[in-house]
Amino acid sequence: MDNKITTNPTTESEATTHSVSTSMTAAVQHRYGSSEVVDLERVAVPRPGPGQVLVQVAAAGIDRGVVHLMTGMPLLVRLAGYGVRRPKQPVLGADVAGRVVAVGADVDSFRVGDEVMGIASGAFAEYAVADVDKLVMRPTNVPVDHAGVSSISGITALQALTTVGRVRPGQRVLVIGASGGVGSFAVQIATALGAQATGVASASSLDAVRELGAVHAVDYRETPIDEIGSTFDLIIDIAGRNPLRRLRRVLAPSGTLVIVGGEDGGRITGGTGRNVRAILLSLFVRQRLTAFISKESSEYLGPLAAMLADGSVTPLIGARTDLAGVADAIAHLERHGVAGKTLVTIGGAS
Repeated sequence: MDNKITTNPTTESEATTHSVSTSMTAAVQHRYGSSEVVDLERVAVPRPGPGQVLVQVAAAGIDRGVVHLMTGMPLLVRLAGYGVRRPKQPVLGADVAGRVVAVGADVDSFRVGDEVMGIASGAFAEYAVADVDKLVMRPTNVPVDHAGVSSISGITALQALTTVGRVRPGQRVLVIGASGGVGSFAVQIATALGAQATGVASASSLDAVRELGAVHAVDYRETPIDEIGSTFDLIIDIAGRNPLRRLRRVLAPSGTLVIVGGEDGGRITGGTGRNVRAILLSLFVRQRLTAFISKESSEYLGPLAAMLADGSVTPLIGARTDLAGVADAIAHLERHGVAGKTLVTIGGAS
């Protein structure tokens, strides 16, 4: 039987304590590689440091970012601080929803018992530590499974459209990769902000893209980007492979291109070479050609949570699994793709 940690109340008004196991089940990798390197293990429950809380995880999400951190590819991922030879954080997962069960020093924004959503380190586990500036309270009317898959993809889409893309009501927005994690949020957020979204996806996902709110859905296999027959004020290209010249043909003369991530760009930098070329070319043309790295912050989590609460945004959950199925779920995403996000249900929901 596991020993228990009893967390003391953080304020005099807090009437309860919470018992936490000292060990937990987690999806762990000790080296970079395919999904075969991921195993379920019993590991120590992490302890929150200053400015952190410990979350009993109820739900988490799988997306392409998980694949990159698992494989350590492109190599730029390792150089970005995730570990050169092996992962610094052996427990996978970042999207999280659950209950606060312990509070670190200098934390006054959350208390034991709070239901939260956001981004944590090692979310594919029964417990995970999160910085308080990467969490918000989960709205009471937002199901925990929705909250658990929304944060990373949702705030990336929100930043791409607003902070970077500067979307305005009435604009025509093209979302390339509209059925994926970020893309499914981008279509909905663009629509909620008053824009007219066109989504590009595979034929099997077109109905789902329309249900997300796209006024048009385009099969990328049947219609090349530059043959859509319209121009757009804003293009959100998610992990795309289209050459810049092709994207510019459907971008309005003073329009904005926002490149989010990239694939198939080589072992070292991945798709970021195209991102750099876009930024440099933007210096010499009227069109704004941009790329960015998402900021993980409650600054964006708050507005996203509000959209989830008012129903303007609902995550597209294309697959579901539990901790035991995480490796297989990642393998399926690698080989076949998944519409929207894959939900990992762990427990502790209320």
